[in-house]
Amino acid sequence: MTTWQGWQHFATTEPPAPPQPGQAPRTREERLAYHSAFVTVRTPAINTLAHQVRTLMILGRHQQITARPSLIVTGPPAAGKTTALLHVGRTCHLAHTLRTPPTQGSAHPAVPVAYVLVPPGATAKTLTTEFARYLGIPTTTRMTQAQITDAVCHTYNTAGIQLVLIDEIHRLNPRTTTGAQAADLLKDLTERIRATFVYAGIDVTTTPLFTGVRGAQLAARATLIHCGPLPAHHGQTRPFTDTLTDLENALDLHHHTPGTLPHHAPYLHQRTAGRIGSLTRLIRQAAITAIHNGTEKITKATLDAVQLDHHAETHHRPTTQH
Repeated sequence: MTTWQGWQHFATTEPPAPPQPGQAPRTREERLAYHSAFVTVRTPAINTLAHQVRTLMILGRHQQITARPSLIVTGPPAAGKTTALLHVGRTCHLAHTLRTPPTQGSAHPAVPVAYVLVPPGATAKTLTTEFARYLGIPTTTRMTQAQITDAVCHTYNTAGIQLVLIDEIHRLNPRTTTGAQAADLLKDLTERIRATFVYAGIDVTTTPLFTGVRGAQLAARATLIHCGPLPAHHGQTRPFTDTLTDLENALDLHHHTPGTLPHHAPYLHQRTAGRIGSLTRLIRQAAITAIHNGTEKITKATLDAVQLDHHAETHHRPTTQH
């Protein structure tokens, strides 16, 4: 998805959908593929990010003098940051193309969204080259960073990019010379590209990204959205159990007993630490296992047999079985 063609394919491909009433039963292979990809449930973080992006895009639409306000999605690993970023990006892409379809005879579709990954050990030149690669802007080794940056800014504005999504922002370290130059490049791009910038990274407030003069500038311009674990209780609501219900309703298993996953909410919350990434992986693997072994249902035993990521297994697996 770090090229325009890849992003367009992602944004315009129908996401996996749960079985619908009256729909012909899917084959075993189709159901395995479905649970492998599975649905994206709307978490509180996705809802917050979607609202903030809409607001800031309107706020920055006619701003010409200074950099537009931006957003930073932060949180621990497996908390759903990239999922939230991609979901909001796809929504923006589809809404824009619906409002402004290509003019008759035009061979170029609308290009409202850019998605860029910060490369490991990013320098200003490697980072701006990633921006160029997304839109297929030709570059050569002889080109200076300034020349590539000029080409990127001109092409992005000409293409009408409105939303720039930058993932893995925690890889930037402004305390190093190359990291500081890369951070300065981002500041330059936000001032020259007429778009709203949204960053995502692991626990960015604890990284060097928010330190020093550059960190202060970023903090002054960016709204922080924390994409943390789903709480078991929040006031009178139960966000984690509600998410479990949504995930269970999306299953395509022949003999699964409704209510099983919400019933095991305390166990599942402890097992995954409330992280949506770990939770969806656990349920997807359990569903695939249930299809493979013919039981066609998820039980406590099925869930307990799944090996999760090392962090979840070493820190959050219950020590006693119930």
